[in-house]
Amino acid sequence: MAKYKVIFLPDKVEVEVEGGSLLEAAGKAGVYIDSECGGQGLCGKCRLQILNGNAKADKHAIGFFSGEEIRDGYVLACQTAVTDNLKVGIPAQSRLEMEEIVTEGTPVEYSQPGKVSLHKVAQDPASLSEPLVNKVYLELPKPTMEDNISDIDRVTRELNRQLNFSSYDISLACLQNLADKLRQSDWKVTATVARQDGKGRLLQLEEGNTTDGNYGLAIDVGTTTMVVQLVHLKTGEVIGVEGNHNPQARYGEDVISRMIFACTRNRLNPLHKAVVTNINDLVEALTREKGIDTNNISCVVAAGNTTMSHFLMGLIPCSIRLEPYIPTATIYPQILAKDIGININPDGILEVLPSVASYVGGDIVAGLLACGLGNNPEVSCLIDVGTNGEIVIGNDEWIVCCSASAGPAFEGAGTKWGMRASKGAIEKVVIENSRVTIETIGKAKPRGICGSGLIDSIYELARNKIIGQDGKFDLSTDNERIIVKEDGPQYILAFLEETETGEAVTITEIDISNLIKAKGAIFAALKSLTDYVGLSFGQLDKIYLSGGFGSSLSIPKAIAIGLLPDIDTERIQYIGNSAIMGARIALLSRSAFESAVSLSKTMTNIELSNYLPFMNEFIASLFLPHTDDRLFPSIHY
Repeated sequence: MAKYKVIFLPDKVEVEVEGGSLLEAAGKAGVYIDSECGGQGLCGKCRLQILNGNAKADKHAIGFFSGEEIRDGYVLACQTAVTDNLKVGIPAQSRLEMEEIVTEGTPVEYSQPGKVSLHKVAQDPASLSEPLVNKVYLELPKPTMEDNISDIDRVTRELNRQLNFSSYDISLACLQNLADKLRQSDWKVTATVARQDGKGRLLQLEEGNTTDGNYGLAIDVGTTTMVVQLVHLKTGEVIGVEGNHNPQARYGEDVISRMIFACTRNRLNPLHKAVVTNINDLVEALTREKGIDTNNISCVVAAGNTTMSHFLMGLIPCSIRLEPYIPTATIYPQILAKDIGININPDGILEVLPSVASYVGGDIVAGLLACGLGNNPEVSCLIDVGTNGEIVIGNDEWIVCCSASAGPAFEGAGTKWGMRASKGAIEKVVIENSRVTIETIGKAKPRGICGSGLIDSIYELARNKIIGQDGKFDLSTDNERIIVKEDGPQYILAFLEETETGEAVTITEIDISNLIKAKGAIFAALKSLTDYVGLSFGQLDKIYLSGGFGSSLSIPKAIAIGLLPDIDTERIQYIGNSAIMGARIALLSRSAFESAVSLSKTMTNIELSNYLPFMNEFIASLFLPHTDDRLFPSIHY
């Protein structure tokens, strides 16, 4: 089969392929290109320019380009076959550059890593009482005629004096060289012991005292980004952290499009492999930087939404998106990390935090550990805003949860100039006396606008009466920034001479309508859930916001547009990456991990698609801030 060379500019990345699409070639080259629809030719985001060579483009993609762009060689990467040696330019708006990744959570109930009390506190699941994998140093008495039990019984007898497991499972690998190892080390060995179903699992025995070399990984397996923390299991110290973009993005921006890719094309393996390869790359970078042998990593705890957990474990996710929305599993088995290809100690284990339902996953359960929602009598709320807005309300006696499909607008997708929170994205907007002030990520020239910038824009447009509370532009005003094009009225946030792309960055009336629907879905879900349990917003002691979206979010502006309830802002707290924080807590505390499993089993999930009041609440929320002014007494446009 013929081989072709493809060079991607401006980075001059070169790859050799045997046909396939340009999007697949980019994936093989490690070049990330925006592709919200997963290569189905529907979103028009994967725009590339053929600079040299002949490419075979699908005629159905022509509608995404102007006549001038077609003459200049623009194509959709996913709809263009590689049949020649090519030199390809990646326009600024198509580059999926590294976005700002939130690699840490803001501790809520507990201290920073390394300052947490190491003593056992039974009622405190976040205390470092006992990591999921212990290294225990043993000085064994030598056998005698009076004490002639087997070698393995001698090991477990001593372990019983230091640990509290009822029994131990021992791998064949541990037994096969046990006799020589004990005698060569003068009966001084270190046992690596994991927890499994209340029993101890003896993973390996090493000669001498190696207890200082025991590390674990806490992993946030996010849809958009992935974060790995390297943690010293003996001290609880975070040794290092790495994060990058989830390479699954080439198969679709959201979990739905990725499930469609996996299920309609029978191609689960590329999605599974992309996650595992990315984890290994992050781990390799961490261990190389810190000078740590991967053989000293004995445990991994991963937190992800239900779909991402399925992709990680190689489970078929197809029934998750179809009514009645059934995952393959919500409680995942403890496995050896090597069984799915994660490169740590061959005897090291992987634990995936449990899910609750198809759209309330282990990342939310991790968030509960991070904010302590299930351990306090106060009624609190955790909100994770994304394509699906997961919401949890409860205390130490009861917990209810739901998931609302907000769509991709808050993550920059589905809007004309929307983009992820990466370099060049407008993240803050202020309009004063017709003067527009913007801030971009990395202080770069504007390339588009991310979720927090979109919220700022809606608020500022409404506050300045440029749009009405219905989200429609007031075209009677004389404002040079309001223009009307084929796709309707729009407002210029950055003029063409100010941007990297050479095109004006705008927010359209259609964008605003989509954002009002997205904020309406989140608020309606929260209102439905509070009504379901018989509470008012005023009875919520705390609202915690998690995820990357909240890092630059203006809480007052989010309230003003009707995304968050109108309560004292002191009671609303952004806690950062609660998924990675919860994963680390579970890694360092066996009781916390067991608490996570217990929480996942006791949480009541409300399926909003079958909850009739939700639709009425949603319709009522399609206004700025809401059709019911009594819910937002402090907001006046």
